[in-house]
Amino acid sequence: MPLIAHSSYQPSVFWRRAHVSTILPALFRRIKAPAWQRERLELADGDFLDLDWARRTDRQPRPLLILSHGLEGSTDGQYIKGMARLFLRRGYDILAWNFRGCSGEPNRLLRMYHSGASADLAAVIKHALGFRHYKEIALAGFSMGGNITLKYVGQRSGRISRRIKAAVAFSVPLHLESCAYELALWDRRIYMWQFLRSLRLKLEEKATRFGDQIDVSGLAHMRTFFEFDDAYTGPLHGFKDARDYWTRSSAINWLADIKIPTLLVNAADDPFLGGLCYPAGLARQSPAFYLEVPRHGGHVGFGPADREGQYWSERRAWDFISDFIPPISWPGQ
Repeated sequence: MPLIAHSSYQPSVFWRRAHVSTILPALFRRIKAPAWQRERLELADGDFLDLDWARRTDRQPRPLLILSHGLEGSTDGQYIKGMARLFLRRGYDILAWNFRGCSGEPNRLLRMYHSGASADLAAVIKHALGFRHYKEIALAGFSMGGNITLKYVGQRSGRISRRIKAAVAFSVPLHLESCAYELALWDRRIYMWQFLRSLRLKLEEKATRFGDQIDVSGLAHMRTFFEFDDAYTGPLHGFKDARDYWTRSSAINWLADIKIPTLLVNAADDPFLGGLCYPAGLARQSPAFYLEVPRHGGHVGFGPADREGQYWSERRAWDFISDFIPPISWPGQ
């Protein structure tokens, strides 16, 4: 019964406000990026993914952590760099991947990325498995990247590589329809505006290259994910409409099939998440899917930093993963 009844996240009064916990880390947290080594992974459909590695060069056996960012994020996100920093300090190599069009360069195809794009994560993992010195691999995803991670782990179920030992996911909109309705509420307008502003710029760029295949004339008037996903995300990625996209891409459909130890942490006050994103019943029945619901934390928040500059979410990921991948130490650490 891996439902974690009492979370260890107990922030100060200041950090118990959902919007504070959501916005402050994004605006004011600053972490120096690892010395990323960029690699371009060519995909079978003619597109590409840009992968950012932080790794030693000796190719000695060591664990690998694969990180997946959120909607309109990248490997430059503070939560990505914070997680990478902690695991690098403790002997891991890191592979953080940018979704299509999120690395600073537009992707080649008309299609982009979406919440159900677990096939792209599968391509990244297949590539990582080609490095034979990675005997133990863990996955970590945030928000949309968490949905993709959970969907991948559940879809593969008994077929997942035995080298993948554990997964963690934070602030995951695993029931997309209910989350779309939450973000349409008036007090979430600042988040909705920011997402649509960024996505609008990408589609306008695509219109300069694929003008005969995409109509952006109504884009400026869109205010909700329903409008955007119904007009663009769904049709561009092979779905009938927004609801078809939400239904077929929501990770909640695959949680019952998860076979490797997997932790989901969704704060109860997360302003992005609908009520169906807290599947306590599934966790109670699963031997492998763990659910933790702190009362506070906002969306990809969980501050403030401790004396080493780490957030609670990063320490929590380490505590969970190290139960299944024994900690190691390296000379000089």
